[in-house]
Amino acid sequence: MNKRLTLTAWVPVVFSMIFFAAAAHCAPTLKAVLDAQPAEVQARYDARHPQQTLDFFGVKPGMTVVEAFPGRGWYSKILIAALGTEGRMIGADYAYAMYPMFNFYDDAYLEAKKSWQQSWVADAATWVPSGGAPVEAFILGSMPATLDGQVDAILFVRALHNLARFEGNGGYLTTALAEAHRALKSGGVVGVVQHQAPADASDAWADGSNGYLKKAFVIETLTAAGFELVGESPVNLNAADQPTEDDFVWRLPPSLVGAGDDAEKRARMETVGESTRMTLLFRKP
Repeated sequence: MNKRLTLTAWVPVVFSMIFFAAAAHCAPTLKAVLDAQPAEVQARYDARHPQQTLDFFGVKPGMTVVEAFPGRGWYSKILIAALGTEGRMIGADYAYAMYPMFNFYDDAYLEAKKSWQQSWVADAATWVPSGGAPVEAFILGSMPATLDGQVDAILFVRALHNLARFEGNGGYLTTALAEAHRALKSGGVVGVVQHQAPADASDAWADGSNGYLKKAFVIETLTAAGFELVGESPVNLNAADQPTEDDFVWRLPPSLVGAGDDAEKRARMETVGESTRMTLLFRKP
């Protein structure tokens, strides 16, 4: 065997090993990131299981990750630190046209949403002072072509129900999944954490407007969008949450909507805990 050819063949392998070792070196372990979060964030770990969830999704330092509807950044802050300086963290908010349809946002909030892309990047850049992934943002429905085929993982953490809820008003779920498919590399993954409706619930109740979706609907919808179901994890299931069609997810912590000053009701909902959630992993072929 030609030793020179043999060594040449090993060069790409060695380079790849060096690159991923360097990427890992630039980021602390996920456990270290989680241990460094403030007490109010760690208080939610028993309900949200971020270590097990992100491990199941295969999130690693150096990856490019999109988080749909990042909100106030509970998961974003963890991801920015965990991805390290070799990674990329990209927030993707709902289309602006969705927000007036919720019917509870005031004019000031809606006006601020018009500049969300800029304000979120500015805020997120301060969440991890050093050693974190650079941050970017876009609006679902307006994903830049420069992201096509560039993303390792897209996370929909408690984000699909609103897209499904308003699908009939503008095809928001269909559009978001089409963009996810465009953005992912071949072999890239979609991680879903979603409030789970009982399998025998009516489709009308489990349309997303009450926060819950059926697991069969989620699997069918993502499969139709071109993704393969890789597997599911029971990590975020909560057997104490047994919603009826008189319920909505926001009755539970942390929102406790409807409890008001009723201490007994608040205690009862706090005993149930956060919602039961499916945790699904899909792959782009």
